Amino acid sequence: MTSFLDPLISFVSVHAWLAYLTLFLAALLEAVPVVGSVIPGSTIILALSALVPGGELKLQWVLLAAALGAVLGDGSAYWLGHRQQRKILNTWPLTNYPRLVEESETFFHRFGTWAVFFARFVPPIRAFVPITAGALGMEPPRFYAVNIPAILVWAPAHVLPGVLAVSAFHQYFGVPHEGHPFKHMWILTVVAVAIVVGVTVWIYRRRNGGAVVEAKPRA
Repeated sequence: MTSFLDPLISFVSVHAWLAYLTLFLAALLEAVPVVGSVIPGSTIILALSALVPGGELKLQWVLLAAALGAVLGDGSAYWLGHRQQRKILNTWPLTNYPRLVEESETFFHRFGTWAVFFARFVPPIRAFVPITAGALGMEPPRFYAVNIPAILVWAPAHVLPGVLAVSAFHQYFGVPHEGHPFKHMWILTVVAVAIVVGVTVWIYRRRNGGAVVEAKPRA
């Protein structure tokens, strides 16, 4: 049932640098406003973490790729907002997502500096809070003092569950990492859960006047 993943895993084993690049880009794009609300960066990271126990990927490089991508993505969004100030929030394409922009501002005003930390773990506003923080005048030292620790927590929180789950399974049942389907099961489960959650959120937002639907009458 999961044999179709074997060629992918074999390819990753031979071209690990492509997997690290994918992790880096997934974390980076997930932090880009608008793009980050549709890029399943966390899903990609969670899924690929299952390849660490078998040696296809190295834990330290997976963590580094995810962390660097997140730092660059959040930092780029923040500086865009910091330079353009509040007018960036009223510029395309953010004007097509008024609900998310409003939620990000509310989130920022509610939690202040800590909003940058908490937003790392709350999709889809994760992609909007850094640019909002910059647009609302948060100073760079304060932003990075919270953002970098948040990423150093976020990266292991997305990588270690897959590593520990697959490692525990193999250790408990005493089966080799090579050729065993549990890593396939983990990857498929993560993807399936992400799809279900994504569809549920999309339906909820559509029924409650989501950002994209709300934007159309204003065009």
